[in-house]
Amino acid sequence: MEHQYADPELGPAVMQFDAALADFARARRSDPQSSSLALLERARMLMTLPDGFDALYRRVRGLESAGIFGTSDWSKPAILQPALAKRSLREAGAVTTVVEAISELRMLAVTRGDYFHPGISAEQARHFLTQVMALNLDLLSGQLTEADRERPKQLGVIVHQLYQYLISHLGYESLLDSLVAEVWRLLDQGPVQVDSICEMIGQIAKCLYDPETVTIDNADAARLVHSLFAPTPGSIEDPGLELYGQRLAQMDDAGLKSEATHFARSMHDTGLASPYHAVMLRFLRKTGKDDLIPTTLGLTMTGLDDLYCYTELVHALIDEAIYPESCQAVFGLTMMLERGSLFTPSVAQALWRHIKLELSEETTSALEGTFGNAQPAKVFLLAGVLNLLGQPLGVGQGNNPSCQSAIGLSMWAANEADYLLQVLAWAARDNEVLGRFEGAEVSSRNLEPGLVKEAPVDVDPVSLILIPHLDRIYGEMWRRCQGRDDDAHRWINPEFYGWWVSHGFRVVADIHTGEVHDYDGFVRHFYASYHPFYNGQMPVIHAQPAGIAVTDSAARFVGRHAINILRVGLSPENETRVYFFNPNNDSGQDWGQGITCSTRDHGEFRGEASLPIAEFASRLYAFHYDTLELGDVNEVPDEEVARVMELGHTSWAAPPDTSTRSGN
Repeated sequence: MEHQYADPELGPAVMQFDAALADFARARRSDPQSSSLALLERARMLMTLPDGFDALYRRVRGLESAGIFGTSDWSKPAILQPALAKRSLREAGAVTTVVEAISELRMLAVTRGDYFHPGISAEQARHFLTQVMALNLDLLSGQLTEADRERPKQLGVIVHQLYQYLISHLGYESLLDSLVAEVWRLLDQGPVQVDSICEMIGQIAKCLYDPETVTIDNADAARLVHSLFAPTPGSIEDPGLELYGQRLAQMDDAGLKSEATHFARSMHDTGLASPYHAVMLRFLRKTGKDDLIPTTLGLTMTGLDDLYCYTELVHALIDEAIYPESCQAVFGLTMMLERGSLFTPSVAQALWRHIKLELSEETTSALEGTFGNAQPAKVFLLAGVLNLLGQPLGVGQGNNPSCQSAIGLSMWAANEADYLLQVLAWAARDNEVLGRFEGAEVSSRNLEPGLVKEAPVDVDPVSLILIPHLDRIYGEMWRRCQGRDDDAHRWINPEFYGWWVSHGFRVVADIHTGEVHDYDGFVRHFYASYHPFYNGQMPVIHAQPAGIAVTDSAARFVGRHAINILRVGLSPENETRVYFFNPNNDSGQDWGQGITCSTRDHGEFRGEASLPIAEFASRLYAFHYDTLELGDVNEVPDEEVARVMELGHTSWAAPPDTSTRSGN
């Protein structure tokens, strides 16, 4: 029996919607490409009525099973990006906005446990909603902006009502607390691309200081807001960049030193640099007060040595890359110096080349299209270089199936920065990247796309330029391995990433059938290669790519994914853990069976994820190892092997899996 609605218009509207849904489901069964426009228009009309969102909420499962998301990104909820969702809600046309609204109702149903979705866990769905709502906190006031009012077909009203509906179910107070916690959780992972995080902090600032929304008293929130908008005594009331520059000109040496100290303290507290920080550095360079630069950056002994050995280069990098629009590069530059990156002479020379690099028209267009033209395109690319060299574990694949390429960027930034700068120069200047595979040259020019069919989305400047080339080269290497009798990663990874990738290789799933075989031997080989108790206390010298079988919080198989094993060692709790780099933008995932990836509190360095070694091994399906440094596989305890196999067999390894290529 149909629910009785208070609004007399809603009953007929629901009946019309149900009829349209039934028609759509029948049409999609016979033609997967049949139009959804009529159904989406009925959904839009429901969204304009009181209780309309409630009616749609109860029909989300039916909408998805009927095929409302088709083969679009919405059909794969785990890859959706909050920043893109905001644009879909606030800036797109009616069809996109309505589909996005339906998707977020689905996320709410998953979060509340009303919809058990095979593609995303309740925890992931809540993180997504928290970030989307964070990016739209201006809707808390309930007041339509002029832009909202001008949107056709009542889309502005619809988005406001959707937001209120989500708030009513998630809880207003807990949302703000969750939002602040979410920002800190993301910052703990040391991301290179922080635009959406800064936008979330901007929305938090409105909550803190706009009396028309809500007043909250949250010290952690205040730290975030101050780091961007009021990091120093001279910027305490967010005076604006021009006025702040005037204040700097009037300060004495003691005042400038105080500003410098506060900038460094704030930046190292959060991992975020403020536009005011960039103004300060440019002021110091302009006025010849370079002696305050180390204090402004907060450098320790290694960073100071790096700066003093390469002073002219560091000053040139500040002049060319540090602007308010690229201010996060202040932190990138700082961390690059703290890593001692310039002590490798070829890196210093490559950076000089990059400063003078002439970008191609295609590169300039791509950078301007993504990052705007407030500064020249070469500024954003050089700033991206500093961020990546400073935080090699901060690069993410964004909303792209490019985990292999992201791993390469991270590995090269950490181990062979001069090579990274070489391939970037080729790509940015010549629109071509060269590589070799089994003695033959591979050029990215004129190759068919690999997994990345369109321009990369939601990535840093270096990734934006390099990923299309790297993806095509990786795809070409894959094509050249077709017909071989083992997983192609055996041959591709050492050629693609570099000589330090070990040539020994084990894969647990048959490439033809997907059937798991010799699981016992696979686990023993991994322990004898990586566990310090069974490999002669041999540490991981160079990061090694590996393939994992990702599962959701219910331990159901989601897909295969490439990660980097960074090190294996004892945590502060004397627990042997694997520390690894995950390029998927969020390393703190719940993989079910009580297996939750940690990003802090277990001995992780910034940007690392970690798991106890048995839990990690239970999701491993392929790894490289040094055949000349293999320990004794027979020393690995039988009970440890049995535990790993049990976790694997009761999760991803239970059903046959015919996929053979690492996904994302």
